[in-house]
Formats: sequence, structure tokens, C-alpha cells
Amino acid sequence: MEQLSGMDSAFLYLETARTPMHIGGIAIYDPSTAPNGFVRFKEILTFIEERLHLAKSFRRKLANVPLNLDYPYWVDDADFDLEYHVRHIALPQPGDWRQLCIQAARLHSRMLDLKKPLWEFTVVEGLNKIPGVPKGSYAIISKIHHAAIDGVSGVDIATALHSPSPDGAIQPPEKPWVPERTPTSVELIARAQLNTVAMPFRLGRQIARTLPGLGRLVQGITRGTVRAGFGGVPRTRFNGSVGQHRVVGGRDFDLNTMKEMRLRIPGATVNDVVVAIVGGAMRRYLKGKSELPSESMVAMAPISVRSAGERNSLGNQVSAMTIPIGTHIADPIARLTFVHDEAENSKALTKAVGARELSDYSKFTPSMLTGLAARLYVGLGLANRIAPMFNTVITNIPGPPVPLYMNGARLVTQYGLGPVFEGMGIIHPVFSNCGRITISFTSDRDIMPDPEHYADCIQESFDEMRAATLLKPGERAAPEAKKKRSRKKVSLATVDGAKVGDAAE
Repeated sequence: MEQLSGMDSAFLYLETARTPMHIGGIAIYDPSTAPNGFVRFKEILTFIEERLHLAKSFRRKLANVPLNLDYPYWVDDADFDLEYHVRHIALPQPGDWRQLCIQAARLHSRMLDLKKPLWEFTVVEGLNKIPGVPKGSYAIISKIHHAAIDGVSGVDIATALHSPSPDGAIQPPEKPWVPERTPTSVELIARAQLNTVAMPFRLGRQIARTLPGLGRLVQGITRGTVRAGFGGVPRTRFNGSVGQHRVVGGRDFDLNTMKEMRLRIPGATVNDVVVAIVGGAMRRYLKGKSELPSESMVAMAPISVRSAGERNSLGNQVSAMTIPIGTHIADPIARLTFVHDEAENSKALTKAVGARELSDYSKFTPSMLTGLAARLYVGLGLANRIAPMFNTVITNIPGPPVPLYMNGARLVTQYGLGPVFEGMGIIHPVFSNCGRITISFTSDRDIMPDPEHYADCIQESFDEMRAATLLKPGERAAPEAKKKRSRKKVSLATVDGAKVGDAAE
């Protein structure tokens, strides 16, 4: 039994019928590499069943503390039914990309059942007309509640379901799974009282751990090595209330091209390139609607603080930093330079205080207060009344540089799905695997009625950046800036998040 943190619980409290708080993805597989060249649905069920022991979130559900006196707990589901969580549908012909995106958006718009383990997989057959995807491929559209995982633990689940070879075998569990006993209401109330008594002492220790970081931050600001703040966040169409329907889409790019593009700016990372491309896409989209703000829009980038020993634990181990994305700059090289400088400053700010220390403060917000604040924010429509904290989320989840297989079928490509909520109507998950990188988006259908056009904006922004940054024949790259770098890099993750940027350099 594990207790949810304040951050985990906030994702539950923010959830309404209009704002389901799950993350997920669209993974497309080529069954031609599997035995006999095809994969049956029953084989997918068997494959997943054999790997349930590799990730705790598969068979755990919520146990709420009476009267909301404390955060909920994860407990084993004694009535776990795999076939409830894994479904099977087929696209009508011709089975193209737009049809798949529409189906994914419909599935992503629906809430998960909070009384069962918080995940669903939908196997989608009939993919016969998607560019770059072999005919006869199938997709798995996944949904996993954000209260259960962040991007890094999501990678753990993906690792459990894939192997580096078509015939990958799995080590069976040492003993059959037996669900733990579910605690009684009296036991949960008693735990809540103990936590309440211990909280002031834990908070004191947390403040003591944070003070040195605050001292470093003040020193950095005084010396001018760190800038505090970047001005206001402009309000856009993406920063109001959201409806119940979603749109999704994305584009696929060559990762090596991204790596070459970053060489134009000394010290730039692949993540800087991605952020600048998203900034260019949002600039194009809003300018076309005569809604482009004069100041830069701002993205939130989650930062993973999960240690090696926490890799298979439930919940979120993330902090966050904000990065201006240069939507006010037309020139792609100038925008990339701006994004790189702002990202370096944001990393310095976060590193000075300590991402883990900032994240740990979520543990000390009382459960009733967290729930009340979340419900008031949604119920009173505060997203339309208060200044936005950021305009979008950009989360980069780097995958392995080798092919992956599930049931012998090769993973062809993967696109991310994320939650949108009051005040934040668009999220950009970024996945990379085996030399390719996808920039995806999830938005609200009322906010973005033309998702195909926005996908074109992403493509055009990439093409513009590539044309401006790639070296011409005989042209030499700018020398790398000579500066001392810490061996311990800040790894950026998603709301959903796993690592962003440095790991993909």
C-alpha cells in the first residue's frame, strides 16, 4: 500500500467530466516481424498478462480516506479483470492518419473509472493508409491516470511491455500474485491522524533542506549569473476554460536532423530545438488568426526528480520550470538563441534551489485544502479571471535508440497524448525512439477546431528551422562555448514527464 502525494492527489481533484487527467499515447506496430506475420488480440492479452508483475500500477486502485482527511492510498484490486482494461476496435477503411487521430481524441476525452486500476489500452486495427506505416499495422491507444504515473514511471510501463528483439522472453514472477488486504476505514483514519501529528516535524526538516538552495539563489541573482523572472505570461485562446472534446495530432521527424540543427547555436540542446519549433508553430497558428501576442508565450517543462530507487513506484516525482518559447521572434535562429538562453537561466534557477526540494513541498498541503482549492479553481471559472502561469506544456520523453517489439511486432512510431485543463488548453508531448522524434499535441476542440492546420504549422516551423540552421557545404559550425558544466545534469520530464533535452543531445 502506497499513499498518493499532494501532487498526485491534485490530478484527481482537478478532474471533471470536461477535464479528465490522464496521459497516454498512440503506439503503432508492424506485425510483419511477428511469428506468422500477424498478431491476434488474444495474443496481446496473454503478452500483457505475463508482464503485469513488472509494473505496480497495472493492478492497483484507489482507496479514499473517509471525510477526505488525508490523501488516498494505492491498494491491490482483488477483482482485477484484464479484459476490462484492454479493448479492441477497428478503423473503417481506408484507415488513415486522420481517422486514427479522431478515434484517439474520442477515447482520450472520456474519464477513466476511478473505482478500478486507472489505465486502459485500446487495440486499433485497420491502419492501411498512413504514410510511413506498413499496411496492416495496428495501434495501441493508451490511457493512464496522471495520479498514477509521471513520464519516467510511464517509461517503466513501456519497458515492461517491450523487448529489444521479436522473440523477447520475460522472467515469470517468483510466486503467484496475491492481492494485499484492503485497509478498513478505521485503519485509514488512524493513519491520517498519525500523519497529521508528524507533519510539522517533516515540514521543519524540509525547510532546513531548502534554505541552502535559497541562499545560492540569492547569491546568483546578486552576482548577475541568474535572472529572476522573465515578465508576464500573455493570455491567449489556450488559457481559458476548456470543453469536453479533444483534438490530437502530430508530426514525425528525423532525430539526427534535430541534432545537426542544434549545432548552429553553441551549447544548444535538442530540447532547445524542439521548444523553438513549437514556439514557431504557435506563432504561425496565432498570427494566422490575428491573435499573436507581442510578448513571448511561455511553456512549462516538467523536471524529473525520481531517483533510481523510485523507478517502479507509483505517482509523480516531478518539479517544473518555465521557459519563454520565442513566439515574438520571426527569425528561427534568433528564436533558437533566445530559447537556449532562457532555458539555461531557468535550469540555473531550478538547480540553485533544488528541483527535488521544491517538489517535496506538495507533501505538506492538507488533503482537504488541496481538494477545495482544485474544486474552486474549476467551479468558479478562475482560469478566465486570473493571469495564466504558462501557455502550454512541452514534455520530452526520450526512448532507446534501438528497435522495440511487442508480441514480436515492431514499434514503428509513437505519439504522445496529454491532459488539458482549465487555463491550459494545449500540451505538446515529444517522443523519440530509434532515430525518429515526434512532436504531438492535445488540445480542446472548441479552442482548436482545425488540428490539421496546426499540425501543418509544426511541419512548417520545422522546415523553416532546418533551412535556417543546417550548415551549408563548406560552412563551419560555431565553436562550443567554453564553460564549466556539472556532470550531474538536470533531467527534464513531463506533466506526464520523463527526461527532456540533455538526454537527447
